Order: sequence, then structure tokens, then C-alpha cells
Amino acid sequence: MGDIKKDKRKAIIKEYLSYVVIIILVILFKRFVFSPIKVNGDSMMNTLHDGDIMILNVIGYNTSSAKRFDIVVIKENKEYIIKRVIGLPGETVEYKDNQLYINGKKMKDGYGIGKTNDFTVKVPEGKFFVLGDNRENSMDSRFFGSFKKKEILGKTKLIIFPFSRFGTKE
Repeated sequence: MGDIKKDKRKAIIKEYLSYVVIIILVILFKRFVFSPIKVNGDSMMNTLHDGDIMILNVIGYNTSSAKRFDIVVIKENKEYIIKRVIGLPGETVEYKDNQLYINGKKMKDGYGIGKTNDFTVKVPEGKFFVLGDNRENSMDSRFFGSFKKKEILGKTKLIIFPFSRFGTKE
């Protein structure tokens, strides 16, 4: 009789242990590989819309460096903000007459909407300068300053909801 109870107890522990392992794997996958992220606000219009749900690629970002015009997620205080990388470490970013210049060279910026007020900023080494696509309505590096790579959680381009907007956005 004691062996039957012992076997039953082992079977129950084994069953629950498998659920615990699955839960741990899902949490680790979400934390270190892919994670859903919600767009809050209109700072990335017309590319992204308020309420879009995207997939944040964490592991892909950790293994490669951010590139100009990547859409990235940054943790600013207790909030997550989604912006576009404009300036790389050590570069000089300038907007003059609504035109982007990097290190004095005129760049094509097909993402920005609205008027971008003139400014010039030298991006510190090890940091990235980010802007929202809706330049007239965005709290970004013009307000917060440049961000360290470790403050950038990952990059994103896949919208998964609403289904009418499903797909990648550059």
C-alpha cells in the first residue's frame, strides 16, 4: 500500500514539475528572446499607430548593433518608448530647414512627418540619438538626450495586432 501512495505522489510531482518547467521556459523566452510591446501615443505616426502591438526582438538586438533608422524600444524611467535610431555614436546630427544631415552630409529621411525644428547635436560615444517619426509630437532624444546601448531593450518591426496592420514596418 505504501508503494502505491509513493508512486502516485511521484506521478503528481512529475506532472506538476513539467508545468513549472514550461512556465519557466515561457518566462525566459519572453524575457530574453521575443516579447510583445504596445505602442502608446502618436509619436511614431505614420509608421506606427497608437495601440499597435508589436514583437520586441531582444536576442537579435543583443547580438548586433543598432543601425540608423532601426525602430527600437527604450526603457525611460518606468516607461517603454518606441523611437527610430537617427544618430550613431560619435556622429553629429543636424536638422536644418527640415532636412537631416549626418556629419554634414545630407541624408534621405523618408520617415519623419511634420516640421522638425532646427538643431545640431553631437552624439556621445557609446550612445544613440533617437527621434519619433511624428517629429512635431514626440518626446525623444531632443528631450531626454542620447541613450546608452544598454538602455535600448531591442528592436522591433513586426506588428501582430490589430490584424488589419499585421506585418513588418521599417
